[in-house]
Amino acid sequence: MLKEPRAGEVKTRLGRDIGMTSAAWWFRHHSAGLIRRLNHDPRWQLRLSVAPLRALYSPIWPADIARDAQIPGNLGQRMHHIFATSPPGPVVLIGSDIIGITPRLIETAFRTLGRKDCVFGPATDGGFWLAGMRRGPRPLPANLFQNVRWSSQHSLSDTRASLGGASCGLIQTLSDVDTVNDLA
Repeated sequence: MLKEPRAGEVKTRLGRDIGMTSAAWWFRHHSAGLIRRLNHDPRWQLRLSVAPLRALYSPIWPADIARDAQIPGNLGQRMHHIFATSPPGPVVLIGSDIIGITPRLIETAFRTLGRKDCVFGPATDGGFWLAGMRRGPRPLPANLFQNVRWSSQHSLSDTRASLGGASCGLIQTLSDVDTVNDLA
């Protein structure tokens, strides 16, 4: 999941520290590196879920990667839609502003979905950098991503509370980049 890297529209908290153009530049280059690291791994099919709608046709995305537009709504509604419309099998969503994502971590998430209904990669701020669900004959939890206090230290715990009886695994905790201190 990622946004088109336009100044003033991405990484605005970071932009307050280093300038909106510099923050968009960082996001663009970090996202491009992440896409390069994950794109050609034969263990999964990479798909970009982009926002806003106009970004679907942006020339900055590699032409060989499938992409979909994110629906309007909060983060939970957008993630729920991706999970609900994905084909059966394991599906893993990641954020695009996380330092430290490697193919090994993604593989760990998919392996966890072999024995759990869902998996999360916690973030140091109380949120999560990865969410994965095993899509199959059972429907998604009825309250998935409802009543979550997004962008807070409660995001992961609220999300886990929305899982009903689904089994859940956790993988490595990573940090996202919101401020200049996070870049250090």
